[in-house]
Amino acid sequence: MTDLSGRRAIVTGAASGIGRAIAEDLARQGARVLAADVNATDGERVAREIGAVFAKADLSLRADCDGVVERCVRELGGVEILVNNAGMQHVAPVEEFPVERWEHIVRTMLFGAFYLTRAALPRMYAAGWGRIVNIASVHGLVASPYKSAYVSAKHGLVGFTKTVALEAAEKGVTVNAVCPSYVRTPLVERQIADQAKAHGIPEDAVIRDIMLAPAALKRLLEPSEIAAYVRFLCSDDASAITGAVQVIDAGWTAR
Repeated sequence: MTDLSGRRAIVTGAASGIGRAIAEDLARQGARVLAADVNATDGERVAREIGAVFAKADLSLRADCDGVVERCVRELGGVEILVNNAGMQHVAPVEEFPVERWEHIVRTMLFGAFYLTRAALPRMYAAGWGRIVNIASVHGLVASPYKSAYVSAKHGLVGFTKTVALEAAEKGVTVNAVCPSYVRTPLVERQIADQAKAHGIPEDAVIRDIMLAPAALKRLLEPSEIAAYVRFLCSDDASAITGAVQVIDAGWTAR
């Protein structure tokens, strides 16, 4: 167990999947959690179940991001942990990629992380302690076809992580990125269907021949595995880890 008693945490994309697992895990360690998501129905239910505060937010909008941090400070008394997890996916060739969709994906996953970090950092600096964990992806390190918006946002998030880590190091704040391969979430389940359509192959072939082809371990990751890594990065035992890209990819990038 990691004692996070008294720490105030924001977790985005907390209504399902990885975000839910992280929010639940942090709450279990004693943190007071603000769960943010654009999906109010599922987000409010998750917040009730884990004893968190819920904030509906469109993280592509600066005002919503600022509002999330302000609410955390107002209702929980501060913010010392920020987990930028919210994400979305769209699969299409570049020449057919809807422009508005491309921009929205990048704004949510990259701009949103910037807006939230910008608003939260002064509070962390004032406290002399903070943990920022950006949930990137193995696609923050390598690319796959038909995912130009997602890959661009995740590569940007890795670079953003390293930059903020250098700025925050002397002020008690660590900043790290976690880069998982495919995790068993609703987002990935939708990707399977999209990839099958894009490649013209059955869904089971997408999992076997596309998703898991580069990996040494032929299985999807579980959300709880990502949550455990985030928990460690938020602990005092990880106080010397910053600017790091933590890879959980079943051996994908070992090749």
